[in-house]
Amino acid sequence: MDHWPKDVGILALELYIPSSYVNQTELEVHDGVSSGKYTIGLGQQNMGFCTDREDINSFCLTVVQKLMDNYKIKPQEVGRLEVGTETIIDKSKSVKSVLMQLFEPHGVTDLEGIDTTNACYGGTAALLNSIAWIESSSWNGRYAIAVAGDIAVYAKGSARPTGGAGAVAMLIGPNAPLVFDRGVRATYVKHAYDFYKPDLTSEYPVVDGKLSIQCYLNALDQCYQLYKKKVAEKTQKKVNLSDFDAVLFHTPYCKLVQKSLGRLSLIDFLQNPNNVGGLEKFKNIKLEDSYFDRDVEKAFLDVSKQYFIDKTKPSLLVASQVGNTYTSSLYGGLISLLSTKSSRELSGNKIVLFSYGSGLAATMFSITVKPNDALNKIVSHLGSLKRHLEQRQKVDPMKFEKCLELRQETCHKAPYEPVSCVDGFFPGTYYLTKIDEMHRRFYQRVPNVINGYS
Repeated sequence: MDHWPKDVGILALELYIPSSYVNQTELEVHDGVSSGKYTIGLGQQNMGFCTDREDINSFCLTVVQKLMDNYKIKPQEVGRLEVGTETIIDKSKSVKSVLMQLFEPHGVTDLEGIDTTNACYGGTAALLNSIAWIESSSWNGRYAIAVAGDIAVYAKGSARPTGGAGAVAMLIGPNAPLVFDRGVRATYVKHAYDFYKPDLTSEYPVVDGKLSIQCYLNALDQCYQLYKKKVAEKTQKKVNLSDFDAVLFHTPYCKLVQKSLGRLSLIDFLQNPNNVGGLEKFKNIKLEDSYFDRDVEKAFLDVSKQYFIDKTKPSLLVASQVGNTYTSSLYGGLISLLSTKSSRELSGNKIVLFSYGSGLAATMFSITVKPNDALNKIVSHLGSLKRHLEQRQKVDPMKFEKCLELRQETCHKAPYEPVSCVDGFFPGTYYLTKIDEMHRRFYQRVPNVINGYS
């Protein structure tokens, strides 16, 4: 329809990760688990974390300010700002309202959007809301910014190595290089207690591990089948994994992503079993009976092996080096992918993305890459991502453990003055200076250097 703005999508992306990480091999030794349990079993290499000097407010302040600095976005050019997070530090006041400190000094207060929360899905909701606003009668010609960020920490035990921390900010508008495909979005929402945070005095979630994996895979099944159906209805074409240049997933841990791609390969096979030889015994398998079927898993891991190498593995750089960043996990994957290719290689690519949040809500959608100056700028900016990851400081597991203990002990303490050092923080990082007796939080910023990720 002609009245919609043209090519609405992502114009720019910015990533923030903490400057400290723990090595997963060293964590295996510290935790006394078998060698390879975290690195091979989970597919994780390093895990980012933060001290008591950072919280979700400081994360989002940092990533939004860096987006505006690095892409030269004026506050007056932004008309919507929305945050997706499950890291809740206040039951009433939104992170978005804290971010207004970046806009109020410039006279900008007509800025729509607040926080959206549903486990790891909130960032996608913020993004889709931003897209919808640009395409609505309420759009006033300004950009939208969608922010996804979280601090993922777990109680000591088997889930702890699947933590992480990070934030992504995305500039949304027309004439974008990362254009959202219309009319083929597939969503699946249902009630489940697979992962949730009922204890508001703790940062740690309640997790039913086996149910969580089952819910994730079930949502993936439902979304992919519906996505394929919608594409067929719209284009009269049946799609499968061969039609995508990249396949991205919300990443609790990298090994689950590899299994998930195999899952999509299974669905393709069940819809057209005559195309794949040697798999006849799986023709009548029911998806709902196969979540933990090792034979099915192994067979379709093998079938999808090359697809994984070509279409998915490039998106796992941030996830393998930083861990699960909850709402920003999927978009850290998009950033990882964009950092590995040139504008020419990306031009015309079709990227399909699966977003999942426990409880549960999931969406599969696709993006078409169109070449323009904005794409060149994104690729140039993200080209230093690997070097940026290498600039972090490695912390030994004992110190990492003590940092998490300190966070747990002080996460709702007031008044409180953080005790951790800010030396080594990346330029432009906001950090917590104090929480007063009324629980009000105050921040300062490390001096910034505007030069990509340096």
